[in-house]
Amino acid sequence: MRKLTRTWLHLPIKWKLTLWSSLLLFLLFAAYNAVQYVYVEQWMIKREKTGVQQTMRAALNYFLENEFAFKGADLAPIRGFLERINGQNQGIRVLDANGSVIVSVSNGLSGGWGEMPRSAAGGEIAGTWQRSENLLIMRSPLTIFEFTGTIEIVRNTEDFAELIAAFSRVMLLCGLGAVFLSGFGGWMLARQVLKPLQSMSDTIRKINRKGLHERVPLGGNQDEIYTLMSMFNNMMDQVERSFLQQKQFVEDASHELRTPIAIIEGHLAMLRRWGKNDPAILEESLDASIHELARLKGLVQELLALSRAEAALPEGEWPAADPAETIRQIVRNSAVVFPTFRFEAVTDKVTGVAVGIPEQQLEQILHILIDNSVKYSPDRKSVRVTGTVRDGQVCIQVSDQGAGIPASELTRVLDRFYRVDKARSGEQGGHGLGLAIAKRLVERYDGTIKIESVEHEGTTVTVLLPAVPPNNGN
Repeated sequence: MRKLTRTWLHLPIKWKLTLWSSLLLFLLFAAYNAVQYVYVEQWMIKREKTGVQQTMRAALNYFLENEFAFKGADLAPIRGFLERINGQNQGIRVLDANGSVIVSVSNGLSGGWGEMPRSAAGGEIAGTWQRSENLLIMRSPLTIFEFTGTIEIVRNTEDFAELIAAFSRVMLLCGLGAVFLSGFGGWMLARQVLKPLQSMSDTIRKINRKGLHERVPLGGNQDEIYTLMSMFNNMMDQVERSFLQQKQFVEDASHELRTPIAIIEGHLAMLRRWGKNDPAILEESLDASIHELARLKGLVQELLALSRAEAALPEGEWPAADPAETIRQIVRNSAVVFPTFRFEAVTDKVTGVAVGIPEQQLEQILHILIDNSVKYSPDRKSVRVTGTVRDGQVCIQVSDQGAGIPASELTRVLDRFYRVDKARSGEQGGHGLGLAIAKRLVERYDGTIKIESVEHEGTTVTVLLPAVPPNNGN
């Protein structure tokens, strides 16, 4: 038994489906045949019994109406009547009280009826086997004046038995055919059901050999298997995008790290060769190295911030942020840090509203957006932060009147390490990670961020975050 169980567990799912579906189809066919066989048999027996009963009623009525004494001249008309009502393969006889035959007629019934068993009650139908013959027997008591006897009708059911046997043989042959057809049908069904899964398996093998660009071909049926394959393709699209983004990230990070490291290495090599004895060269090299180390430190901090932004949400509950108070606080702090800029906060429409993001994360987003506005507004030094509510979402807009962004660059400014003005990036500072960090933080909390800009006129960054009840998380 254990060996059989292990064998079954190690069977491919294709054969399991084939065997189970075949067994189910065979059992259904067998049950249908069994019900049909029983119904036909009972129906034919009932019809035979009905015929015998009709003959018995006709004989009893005839005898009672004519009040025969079953002697002498009465026997000839009785015999003639019984021959008229007698059916094929049937015999009728009248017996006296001692069981002796008085009148007997037969139509196709083999001779020598033998000793027939008597029924317990008159009018009952009994069946018995005798001399390998199927006999259906009905007896009824007959009492007329001084005569007491029994009417006996015997129906030979050999034709019925042969028909049932032939019917059984047909069912057996059909059952064997059903085994074959159910097996073939089960195999076809399993093959059809597993065909999409086989296609997915082949695609995974191709992915292992050729790369992440392979996809499962989708069929025309919009069923659950189609949905599964479509989800698999979407998952592979995301994996491929993530892989390419990670590859691009490594390349960009390597490029950003290469420059300061090369500068520091060059100055140290120069000092080692001859510059350490020249105070002017030594001072210059130390200043340059310290500057590049500060750039490296800033880059590492931004990379860590980006990594934290892409991490999972913090576990447990956290208090929702008050956007009005956060905006006002960030604007006040920015005014101190950048005294030459004019900052404006418009928060009337978000007063009393809470936003579904921790206050620290909202502050980080606003710091990044305001810092970018300050960097790219060298002439018209004005920044406006506005808070409103749109369709159940808190909308925060940071607008400036700076250099703006060309239309061709708008789709890429949220990418990591991307900077619009690369020639001036060294002067402005930063590494092109600020907006990428803001985007990841916003998306972590089911929000969206978009940028609208006109070159030489200014830029507006819009952040949409879900609004929540003010006491959420408190």
